[in-house]
Amino acid sequence: MKVASIQLQIRLCDKEENLARALAMAAEAVDQGAEILVFPELFLTGFCYRRDLSDRPPYASLDPFRSLAEEHGCLMVGSLVDGRLNRGFCLDRRGIGFQEKVHPFGTEKEHFDGGDTISPVKTSKGKIGLSICYDLRFPEVARSLALSGADLLVTVAQFPPSRGRVWETLCRARAIENQIHHIGCNAAAPDHSGGSVILDPWGRAIAEAGAEEGLIIADLDLAERDEARREIPALADRRPEIYRSFEG
Repeated sequence: MKVASIQLQIRLCDKEENLARALAMAAEAVDQGAEILVFPELFLTGFCYRRDLSDRPPYASLDPFRSLAEEHGCLMVGSLVDGRLNRGFCLDRRGIGFQEKVHPFGTEKEHFDGGDTISPVKTSKGKIGLSICYDLRFPEVARSLALSGADLLVTVAQFPPSRGRVWETLCRARAIENQIHHIGCNAAAPDHSGGSVILDPWGRAIAEAGAEEGLIIADLDLAERDEARREIPALADRRPEIYRSFEG
């Protein structure tokens, strides 16, 4: 399966310009045979608080991507603003599925509520374990997705330049500890650190980006997930009955 991480430079509040560039890069990706196309967090709007760019069902702003999915049979993954939700989506010709950002970060809490469920999204390309930006710092999210049968993990983000090393480290950690492919798509410089990456279940980079706008593409063999778990059965060796909760 060929996948693409589309590292877009997000122009704050400029929905039309972001859409035009995202579609141009998506066309380039499908021309190279990509079946799964991943975009950064809130790639159409950024965190635009000065005017309301919220989308509502059936999400008209995604209509061009619906056409792309219908024509090429591909899957699009990203997030958008839906009222007070940072709503992650997986869109293909079958329809659309969602996973909200669970952990709003800092001042985001003034504008967004956290999602209250964690579940892989069923798509034509398998079960996508989707998380959004700050969720990457919470290993419980990726672990919940993996234990719920995700075929691969996807993280869409807007990590800033000051935390580029954190982004790179956590993306690899989530792949290694869950023994699963991980597609990380971060926004591009200058406002974000880039470093989008496509990892195998051992945390090795199959493809990785620099800081600037662009896309990376890689072929994934999803059977490698099961091979890694047979070789080192870390998930099977878990002992949840003795893991203590320190909450209350």
